[in-house]
Amino acid sequence: MRTERNLTRRLDRVFARLDREPERPAHIDVPTMSRHRVVLFAATLAFYLAIVWAVVITSWLVRLDWQVMFFRPYQQWPSIHAFLDYYVVLGQRGPTAVMVAAWLGWRSWRQHTLRPLLTLATSLLLLNITVGAAKLGMGRLGPHYATVIGSNEMGLGGDIFPSGHTANAVVTWGILAYLASTPTARRWLSALSAVVSLGVGLTTVYLGTHWLSDVLLGWAAGLLILLALPWFEPLIAKAELWLFDLRDRWRARRGLPAPAVPVTPVVLKPLSAPAEQPAPAREPVSSTRASRGPVHLSPARHTARSERTPVTPAGSRRPPHADRLPRGTSQPARPLTGG
Repeated sequence: MRTERNLTRRLDRVFARLDREPERPAHIDVPTMSRHRVVLFAATLAFYLAIVWAVVITSWLVRLDWQVMFFRPYQQWPSIHAFLDYYVVLGQRGPTAVMVAAWLGWRSWRQHTLRPLLTLATSLLLLNITVGAAKLGMGRLGPHYATVIGSNEMGLGGDIFPSGHTANAVVTWGILAYLASTPTARRWLSALSAVVSLGVGLTTVYLGTHWLSDVLLGWAAGLLILLALPWFEPLIAKAELWLFDLRDRWRARRGLPAPAVPVTPVVLKPLSAPAEQPAPAREPVSSTRASRGPVHLSPARHTARSERTPVTPAGSRRPPHADRLPRGTSQPARPLTGG
């Protein structure tokens, strides 16, 4: 009985918290293209091009690909094969997009903002365009379809280079860290997404579906998208305002009431700049004073407590005296008599 009662209380607390009216944040910390991020983007792009060039010229990296393929990790450690068959799903675009979109949709509904969902859609669109174009442009065959031992297998109509599973794992799970609301959550989610994407990439090598160089290029491709997202933040903000305006016009056309929480433009506050305390906004005089009522100022001077007539609910206890004067005033001289 006690356990059921405690469980009921906890559930009541949870539902009471969910029933609170959500508030849309006035300021959202959005990463900007700082100098540090630009340097990381340039270094990752150089790494991306170096991997492509090393495969094109059939360098030592291609020889390493063949050595790992002939090693056949799935035959060396067959006991983990069943587990990794399920683990690699964390890099598939469909299931991961549904899971992450469900969480970001919840955040969008609670905060009355479409930025999480629009950022996810932008990152997936960039992923499909860049990785898809690279796959079709280089046309590399995978290990299971290789034809000539020691060759780079490029230009043969394949779609394996870079690894789509790896790039998708980097982008899909990394977007959670990108949209984190606190620095602590961002650090923890960045570490978690790095571990997941690293495991997905190595799993594809274990299963023999990708070359090792495919995984290296997939990591670089996904990281480039995450680093480039701040360039698209103004476009995301404009798209959000346009969608909300379209919703309001549709509601007005259908004769539906306006939303309970008005939508205001999101103020993009860069993370690199020092936090500034906003100046307190002055309230309009008309709205403030109208709620408080008219204020009447007494034209007389302030009197001391001893000069005031004490008042009770029944009225004054001191009889009025016409000749009583307040302190500090000179009394007129009385005429002298009997002199």
